[in-house]
Amino acid sequence: MIGSLLYLTATRPDIQFVVCLCARYQASPRTSHRQTVKRIFRYLKFTPELGLWYSSGSSLSLRGFSDADHASCRIDRKSTSGTCQLLGTSLVSWSSRKQASVSLSTTEAEYIAAASCCSQLLWMKATLSDFGLKYGRIPLLVDSTSAISVAKNPVLHSRTKHIDVRFHFLRDHYEKGDIDLIHVEGVDNALIKGEIESQWTGLIALLV
Repeated sequence: MIGSLLYLTATRPDIQFVVCLCARYQASPRTSHRQTVKRIFRYLKFTPELGLWYSSGSSLSLRGFSDADHASCRIDRKSTSGTCQLLGTSLVSWSSRKQASVSLSTTEAEYIAAASCCSQLLWMKATLSDFGLKYGRIPLLVDSTSAISVAKNPVLHSRTKHIDVRFHFLRDHYEKGDIDLIHVEGVDNALIKGEIESQWTGLIALLV
């Protein structure tokens, strides 16, 4: 069942987080996990009209969003990264995955998520350049002012010196002018955590 749901996430970003969460426990599932999977199928049954829509009139401007849920996994306390990339108003790429290492702070978790989003944006920029599209600084919207400060400030602080070197390419590409880090209020968290029903409807309208 998880395999079928993972296949559906290719066109249903609204189930990305919960499906990936359930996939973590498929080796030894419990009753609660099976009940959650059944709820996902019921949700899909009653929302067949949801999906991705690409308008011919949409612009081809590229931008990305990143967010993180610090220490969200109760077993190993690893954080969850959520990223999405848009061409104009159309969602074309997204991910929700547990980070490979334990983050010691929310800043670190957000920084790692932003680095992941940056990597995807640069790949998309290179791919789109084959079609004659040129981009300057690509906006990368992050809801953590601390993570943005770490990327913009090359000074080594005690709170950042332990961050793995591979994530500092975010700072490198900011300095090169490939991306522009912009702060955005952290309200929409559909790719990193479950939302209450009152917030969910508005988020889905933005995603699909």
